[in-house]
Amino acid sequence: MSWVLATVALLVVVYGALLIALVTGARRWDIRALARFVPHCAVLFKRLLADPRLPIRWKALVVAVIAYLAMPFDLVPDFIPVAGQLDDVIVVALVLRWAVRRAGPSLLREHWPGPAASLAVLERLAR
Repeated sequence: MSWVLATVALLVVVYGALLIALVTGARRWDIRALARFVPHCAVLFKRLLADPRLPIRWKALVVAVIAYLAMPFDLVPDFIPVAGQLDDVIVVALVLRWAVRRAGPSLLREHWPGPAASLAVLERLAR
C-alpha cells in the first residue's frame, strides 16, 4: 500500500512541476495557441482511433486521455484562467510525445488537423 501512495505522490509532484514550468514559460509562448492546441489534439486523437495501423494498447491510452479531457473536473479546474487549460495541455503533450515516438511523425502529420506551426512544436516536443 505504501508503494501506491509513494507512486501517487511522485506523479503529483511531477505533474505540479510540469504545470509550473508551463505557467512560468507562458511568457515566451502564445497562450492562445496553447489553448487551441488541445482541441486540435482531440480531433487528432479521434482520427488516430480510427486508424487500423495503431495498436490496441495505444488506442486505450487515447481513450483515457479523451475521457480525461471530457471530464467536468480536472486537477486544475478549467474556470481558473490560463492554468485551467494548461493542465489539459500537459496531459495531451505527454501522450502525444509518447505517440510520436511510437507511431512516428509521418502518421501524426497525416492526421494533424491544425496549422503546420503547431505540428512543428509537437514534433520538437517528441524529441
